[in-house]
Amino acid sequence: MATFPSDIEIAQAAKLQHIREIAKKLNITEDDLDMYGKFKAKLPLSLIDPKKIAQHNLVLVTALTPTPAGEGKTTTSIGLTEGLNKIGKKATVVLREPSLGPVFGIKGGAAGGGYAQVVPMEDINLHFTGDFSAIEKANNLLSALIDNNIQNKTNNLGIDPRTIKWKRVMDMNDRSLRDIVIGLGGTGNGVPRQDGFNITPASEVMAILCMSENFEDLKNRLGNIYVGTTHDKKPVYARDLKAENAMAILLKDAIRPNLVQTLEGNPAIIHGGPFANIAQGTNTILATKMGLTLSDYVVTEAGFGADLGAEKFLDIKCVSGGLKPKAAVLVATIRALRHHGGALKEEYNTASVERVSKGLGNLEKHIENMQKFGLNPVVAINAFPSDTDEEVKLIQERCAAKGVKAIVARGFAKGGEGMTDLATAVVAEVEAGKNNFKPLYDWKSPVKTKIETIAKEIYGADGVEYSQQAISDLKKIEELGLSGLPICMAKTQKSFTDNEKILGRPTGFTVSIREFEFAAGAGFIIPILGAMMRMPGLPVNPASEGMTIDNNGVISGLS
Repeated sequence: MATFPSDIEIAQAAKLQHIREIAKKLNITEDDLDMYGKFKAKLPLSLIDPKKIAQHNLVLVTALTPTPAGEGKTTTSIGLTEGLNKIGKKATVVLREPSLGPVFGIKGGAAGGGYAQVVPMEDINLHFTGDFSAIEKANNLLSALIDNNIQNKTNNLGIDPRTIKWKRVMDMNDRSLRDIVIGLGGTGNGVPRQDGFNITPASEVMAILCMSENFEDLKNRLGNIYVGTTHDKKPVYARDLKAENAMAILLKDAIRPNLVQTLEGNPAIIHGGPFANIAQGTNTILATKMGLTLSDYVVTEAGFGADLGAEKFLDIKCVSGGLKPKAAVLVATIRALRHHGGALKEEYNTASVERVSKGLGNLEKHIENMQKFGLNPVVAINAFPSDTDEEVKLIQERCAAKGVKAIVARGFAKGGEGMTDLATAVVAEVEAGKNNFKPLYDWKSPVKTKIETIAKEIYGADGVEYSQQAISDLKKIEELGLSGLPICMAKTQKSFTDNEKILGRPTGFTVSIREFEFAAGAGFIIPILGAMMRMPGLPVNPASEGMTIDNNGVISGLS
């Protein structure tokens, strides 16, 4: 029996089309491409047409609460796009860019899998077109300007170093940089103070890039970044440091979406990369609108389970950007259902109708949640070799009882050919015209009301508890006039609760708000639940240990 090739072997065996040929499929002329070699290009924002956006179909791909390895939303998104094109629809997949932290940490890559990938896979997973580097530099320019202002006696804003909220960033998992002290070594090296690093996808600059509608909006949002307060308690923003134009200059290329291709030569737009457990978890508004301008169907994904990525996509991104999804796909794997049914990691591939039955409560809750947004999802059962017919039948029966179709998705093994059934079901859902998206809450509602709506309706919590720090933070948010912003919950992706060990569909719990952060520039309030951190650490055995590059520059070990 032949061994199934690795992701990178499949990607390296593919015959890629020149990016100008991919652009032609979207009626983009070569003059509109800023090419980064043969297979990548930047697209100008002038291509976006608001009239066409409303005429085309946005499909959101989300998932049940995942296992640590993820359940294949990106693979399903790419595969669904291949399937839609196979059944005669003009479709583009629009995705986030991978972060180097997870690439070298637990995941090993994030460009899809098997025969449902975007390529050139190595470039996309690594430095790509330099967007993350530009975001990192813009973020750290503001940090340098803050410390320079504190250091110098002239043109000094009187910033109180103890109040500074802004942190430096780098795109790597490095727990040692979470909390540091800077400015040591004498007066010439700055004023000593506590500082720290976040990972680049957690930077507010990343969130701002993803929320911006145009270059002027980008500059305004950068100027609205909150830095801290002066010694006499006055708020300080990036605009007070005259930082926004210089930061925007560093982002002049990063703001433009990137065009690449799928393994089957269909268009893929990849842009932005915020995490969904600590940020909004979706690609840029500009990339989504670009895709909707250029193709009839746009397939996009939102990170982690639907309680995080989809909720933020719908309540933050869609409301802010005026987007209206026509369909939603909920990715489920039988191994994840076994996980929620009590299987240990070493038992994920062991068939068990009993465990799947018990774990289905998690999927059913996500189905109900999507229906609260006016979207009746299609469930995609992302196929694995260990799946059994009995388990698949049980899922389909339970989904049917909720008024939902469950389709086996074989994009990993078969590419677009294995996704035509799912594509047909999604098109039927769109063409039925019964989905009518509506957000879960009104941005104008009180902050606590918005939080409790998410906690009770989406997580299934009985209520919300606030620490003294959170109460103090909330008072600050209200004083700054930010109460009308939407909520971007920072919560573990492993559970509906704020405790990653509680699986399935829990009831009778409360969630605890430890503290608040806010992104005045990006435009949302961030309640921190439980022990969430903005700088991950590497696992015991990082994916980087299995990567090699040979004398010809051929990479192996990415996935």
